[in-house]
Amino acid sequence: MAAKKAIFISGGGSGIGRAIAVKFGGQGWFVGLGDIDSEGMKQTAAQIGNGFTYSHKFDVRDRAAWDVALEAFSTAAGGRIDVLANNAGIPLGGSLSENTTEEIERCIDINLKGVFWGAQAVLPHLKKTAPGSALINTASAAGIYGTGGASVYSATKFGVRGMTESLDAEWSEFGIKVASICPSFIETPLLDHTPNQGSNESIRERVKAAGLELTSAEDVAQAVWDAVHGNKLHWVVGKTARQISFAARWMPGRVRAQSRGMARPLGR
Repeated sequence: MAAKKAIFISGGGSGIGRAIAVKFGGQGWFVGLGDIDSEGMKQTAAQIGNGFTYSHKFDVRDRAAWDVALEAFSTAAGGRIDVLANNAGIPLGGSLSENTTEEIERCIDINLKGVFWGAQAVLPHLKKTAPGSALINTASAAGIYGTGGASVYSATKFGVRGMTESLDAEWSEFGIKVASICPSFIETPLLDHTPNQGSNESIRERVKAAGLELTSAEDVAQAVWDAVHGNKLHWVVGKTARQISFAARWMPGRVRAQSRGMARPLGR
């Protein structure tokens, strides 16, 4: 009997990562969870409930820790990794002048460097299961057009999209699929956090004030499933993300005005 296909998901303890885990676990895949949140990973594993999960606590900013996590998961999965969902990320909002050096470095280290480290570490594993293996990077609609009030976050997600395009070219010779997922604002508990240390408004408040639609984490998980089995490079998820993608190409003035509106403080 062939070994189960195996997917490793960074940021698997909550939000999009949890939804991806539940989706693939429900389809009979062996699921690996990576996160700094042990309790969150336990809750994700409980939702899958079939016993075919493996959890590994580590920080995606640590390049060496990636090697340890993936090697351990590959061993648990019977010597294979078919997909890496390179998903771990954090939000950061507010104007650049409001963001602290610590906040900026943390966002870049997790959202961009962490994605690079994951891709670099997983390549030998994906080569073994190619053709048919895949690297799926979580980008954002903020990586389609820069979001006012989120310059650092947007820059990291533009970087993820650019890396995806480059690796799609570099890894094609190995038969490894590379794709990005570009959702708009996702309905997860992260929306209830403040965008930066200097703000007392939640991200949810700003999204509601701008009249933007929220996308379910389950819709993003379905897009990851489709990306693994499809052939597109960038997968735009949700009404808001599709509108931004269309407007950025055909109505740049409109999306520019919307981005400026997002940059203004609430009540102005």
